[in-house]
Amino acid sequence: MAGLLVALLLPAAPAQAQLDSSRRTAIVTAVERLAPAVVSINVAARQRVAVRSSWADMFVPRYASQLVRGSGTGFLIRGDGTIITNQHVVAGAEQITVTLRDGTQLPATLVGADPVADIAVIQVKGTGLPTVPLGKASELMVGEWVVALGNPYADYLGNTEPTVTAGVVSATGRNILPSEGQAGLYLDMIQTDAAINPGNSGGPLANGLGQVVGVNSSILSNSGGSIGLGFAIPIERALRVADLLLATGMVRRAWTGLDVTQPKSFDDWRASSGLVVASVAPDGPAARAGLQRQDVLVSANGRTLHNHLDWESVKLDLAVGDTVVLVTRRGTLTIRRTLVPVDLPTRTAARVTVLEDLQLVTITPQIRAERGLQSEQGALVVGIARRTAETTGLREGDVIVGLDRRRVATATDLSAFFDDLRPGEAFRIWVERNGQTVYTDLVYR
Repeated sequence: MAGLLVALLLPAAPAQAQLDSSRRTAIVTAVERLAPAVVSINVAARQRVAVRSSWADMFVPRYASQLVRGSGTGFLIRGDGTIITNQHVVAGAEQITVTLRDGTQLPATLVGADPVADIAVIQVKGTGLPTVPLGKASELMVGEWVVALGNPYADYLGNTEPTVTAGVVSATGRNILPSEGQAGLYLDMIQTDAAINPGNSGGPLANGLGQVVGVNSSILSNSGGSIGLGFAIPIERALRVADLLLATGMVRRAWTGLDVTQPKSFDDWRASSGLVVASVAPDGPAARAGLQRQDVLVSANGRTLHNHLDWESVKLDLAVGDTVVLVTRRGTLTIRRTLVPVDLPTRTAARVTVLEDLQLVTITPQIRAERGLQSEQGALVVGIARRTAETTGLREGDVIVGLDRRRVATATDLSAFFDDLRPGEAFRIWVERNGQTVYTDLVYR
């Protein structure tokens, strides 16, 4: 009887082996390649909050700050501890802690961040750390399998293994309409139905080979959770931005010297007949290329321009000195033009520093066009320390146009004014902010 039992059980072994083999799918293999290099990111950021109750106002100032904690995901691209994540994950962070897959916690420093592309680079100390394999978003096929790794609600989970969700590439080249207060431009995005939830931001989106093709960044949702509309930044853009941040700590955006007509309604975003040039900066790249107001931009570098976001997408990936081949219409004529973008005028302008850490540049026609300013004269705030901002109420992007009853024409005017002030002397600063003129009263100390 014992021999009979053995004979009956033996054929099951090959069946079990086949079952085990079928379970080891491409997704399992991809995750095994990726997971060791995926990290959890915890940040502590200080946010300014308004005190709403008179009772609380007895104990804290009208405007106070509080430490807010948040979390996200990142992935290692170099064995020395270089990590890519989203800019919005680490925005305003005073403290960044990275947790590796094995539970090791390491302090991280911010190398640089680009809010426009929503990419940041942070660094932990290490050698020989695991890194992710890299692929190309440009080679993705709609309908192919992808996996998203991240650490949603990491603080509530008892281990540090990244969460894995799978789906397909729903679409490529997606432009997302900007929402109120959104700093980043989500253009040419990879759309996927792989679930992306809070805490997944900054994690990798990978193809079936386990190669990273995107950086998970955003979802469209009415509830805050995944409904199958997730978006990732193409890895080519993320790596280009990361390289610039590692090399210089900043991203030099190229300036074309033209603005197109802004959409006024939702239907305007769907326009398909090209983009009307609203303004051309004097002696800017567009002017040198022969463009004029009311010209229509039909395509740029072979890409048809259906709406405003298509043009923004072209500009987002431009570097200083790149060549942009434009097909334009002027009346009944179709004209091919070549535009070479240059560095932003605010970046090349001479800077004047006052109050030790307030950096200003003089308004020029080019700077006015770059920033869309109303004022023809004044001093633009291009840099300000947090302490000075809190003390004066000034912000980066303000244009100082007047001091008391004096008009400010240049940044040097402002410097001379502060040189003449005596301690305890009160004065009023007039500024242009978001197209409106406002003022603040200060005392020089």
